[in-house]
Amino acid sequence: MKDIVIKDARVVNEGKILRDTSILIRNGIIEKIFRDEVPANILTQADVIDASGKFLLPGIIDDQVHFREPGLTHKGDIQTESRAAIAGGITSFMEMPNTIPQAVTQELLEQKFQRASEVSLANYSFYIGATNDNLEELLKTDPSKVCGVKVFMGSSTGNMLVDNPETLSALFSKSKMLIATHCEDEQIIQANIAMAREKYGEEVPMSEHSKIRDTNACFKSTSKAVELAKKFGTRLHVLHLSTAGEIALFEAGPVKNKKITNEVCVHHLWFSESDYEKYGSHIKWNPSIKSANDRQALIKGVNENRIDVIATDHAPHTLEEKDQTYFKSPSGGPLVQHSLVAMLEMSRNGKISVEKVVEKMCHAPADLFGIEKRGYIRKGYRADLVIVDAARWTVSKENILSKCGWSPFEGESFYYFLNQTFVNGNLVYENNNPNSKGTFYEEIKGERLTFNRNHS
Repeated sequence: MKDIVIKDARVVNEGKILRDTSILIRNGIIEKIFRDEVPANILTQADVIDASGKFLLPGIIDDQVHFREPGLTHKGDIQTESRAAIAGGITSFMEMPNTIPQAVTQELLEQKFQRASEVSLANYSFYIGATNDNLEELLKTDPSKVCGVKVFMGSSTGNMLVDNPETLSALFSKSKMLIATHCEDEQIIQANIAMAREKYGEEVPMSEHSKIRDTNACFKSTSKAVELAKKFGTRLHVLHLSTAGEIALFEAGPVKNKKITNEVCVHHLWFSESDYEKYGSHIKWNPSIKSANDRQALIKGVNENRIDVIATDHAPHTLEEKDQTYFKSPSGGPLVQHSLVAMLEMSRNGKISVEKVVEKMCHAPADLFGIEKRGYIRKGYRADLVIVDAARWTVSKENILSKCGWSPFEGESFYYFLNQTFVNGNLVYENNNPNSKGTFYEEIKGERLTFNRNHS
């Protein structure tokens, strides 16, 4: 592999923006970081990329995606969605187990890893899924090779709702793995559904979603998860916070010092319940988009380090599936291609700094999961890197890469765009015209993530 020099970039890393900084990549590793001129002998032997005036960021690590393979590949698959992720600056992802079949055994889990090794442009890991009756299988999982155990402590598909108190206590007390939870209380949701049906029949407006999957359902379930984790000393990660109340359950500070952490998703930072009228089912997620006050509290939680990670919960469905009545329209939407540019847009609007975006999307996931040698621009780390340029562009059908072919951001204009993405030192994506889909270099695939859990 020929050396690569990314020259004169604005490097965003570890809370700083370092201007006119250059990076030497050798054999897939960040070999050296130059704050002054790069020696001529290095430049003459390398492929040189001029990044003057552009941001250079660590690759994004998305700790929650649904890429739909196996069994739901009409919506998306590991190949198509990893390409969309790469075009969005996501160089590593962690994918969820609610596929068909569900990844609830070691054998089924390894089949997903094998498939990713064949087709994924990004680095990858996969959660093993908990059910009410697979505890012994979960305990076989190697913490150094698998990102975590996913527990649906709320409404879910198939048999993945874990609602047996004895099962939950056993899992939280015995698991040596990080446990990632979806927290919504099923009894509250079902009671709210009954009231909505009584009022509207089957024609429930999409705007009722935030009332059906309400703040009480989230707070009660998240409180239960945190209570169990404190009781048993469990390494807990609560996914997609959506309410102001939940934030108070967590402590502020760096993730390296925490055993109980959390995540917020881009859509909960961007949209509020007033947007249901415009977007309808296209912003129907679980947990639901809630009030503008909740959104503001979540942004504040990010800035105060009570919220640890920003992710996507990327969950593509076809438009035919989404454009149905309330009870028939599935929850979820595609986000990996636009998560970084949306967060950088929020930085332009003064809601969050660029340095904080990088902290929450790159550094914190690496620290939180103990991912080895990724998430930072440091000598000796894997060269997962993203070059971001500036030019106003608009999300449209012509430049959407997810297999489902739509985005909740369609029609939205962004100021930044992804110019180049490197995975393990390989240039895998390039785009000089943000209104196009760009060019992929797919000869070399991503790698399986490995984990050092000593910090937790």
